[in-house]
Amino acid sequence: MTAPGDPSGRLVGALHAVKLRGNRALSAWARDRGWTTTALGYPGYAAGGRARVRGRLLLAPARTAPAARRDLPGWRRLFTLEQPFGEIDVELAGSRVRARADEAGLLDVPLPAVLPPGRADALLHVGGRPPVAAPVYVAAPDAGRGIVCDIDDTVWITGIRHPLRAAWRTFAGNSATRRPVAGMAALLTRVAREHPHSPVVYLSNGPWNLAGAITAFLERNGFPAGALLLTDWGIGPRAWFRSGRAHKRGSLERVAADLPGVRWFLVGDDGEHDPEIYRDFATAHPGRVVAIALRTTAPAGTPSPETGERAGERVGDVPVVRAGDGRALAGLLERAGVLSPIGVR
Repeated sequence: MTAPGDPSGRLVGALHAVKLRGNRALSAWARDRGWTTTALGYPGYAAGGRARVRGRLLLAPARTAPAARRDLPGWRRLFTLEQPFGEIDVELAGSRVRARADEAGLLDVPLPAVLPPGRADALLHVGGRPPVAAPVYVAAPDAGRGIVCDIDDTVWITGIRHPLRAAWRTFAGNSATRRPVAGMAALLTRVAREHPHSPVVYLSNGPWNLAGAITAFLERNGFPAGALLLTDWGIGPRAWFRSGRAHKRGSLERVAADLPGVRWFLVGDDGEHDPEIYRDFATAHPGRVVAIALRTTAPAGTPSPETGERAGERVGDVPVVRAGDGRALAGLLERAGVLSPIGVR
């Protein structure tokens, strides 16, 4: 962030204005060549008669369907032409509203929706194109437990502590080339099965451009389906880069407010800010966190952790466990009494 009156702040604001003008010029150029507005649907969630529908508006050639190309290889995922401030109709469970995207083309639409637990599909209606489905994962009315899980170095191996390696994995690979964190799919699946139709939310500082690759990876590797809460990269009106901490903190608060009866398993890693963010949330919301599970990662220049198991740490009455993979974390959560042993329900 930049302070008011700071020269760097004025520069950021000027560059942000240039970016907006550039987007408008590119949009006009594309429309002159027959490109039209289309949509991508991102996984959202619903509970208590309310849904949160997510998506994005893009410009694309009239005969292409970006939604069908969700797992483009590497850097090509970052080259999309967003449609800022576009308007479309969003439909779910008999409700239909007109929605407006933000300056990055992102849609975040609250809707009334009384739906049975499981998956439902909202429809994004763009004129001249078939409607696009946006999955909505509906929690049971009595859901008492839920999962919030980080992605980088928690779900798949990124190596955030090794910046060049992390950049290569992000920009050169796709979902088929990414490696899952051992045992993590089994851990999240166990928690989800103990609490049927519990909400599952994958929360990351990664860009929305990776949503298709992340969804394909989760399906391929047996992770429970759930909503995605990612962010938009690039210069903002007041900062060079959007704050990853602010994104995670704000998203966690929003999810907790939308699902007030749920107590959360918070799953992440110790490579960035998850321990601090999760600790602060547990402190600010007594009774809303079941446990904090953190995968231990190795600092740059050190060997990868074997297990790095740690238990006995607490935030108030919330157990905090740390280990190198999902299987070890599951064992620690069993010993902490918050996860049933296998075969016991």
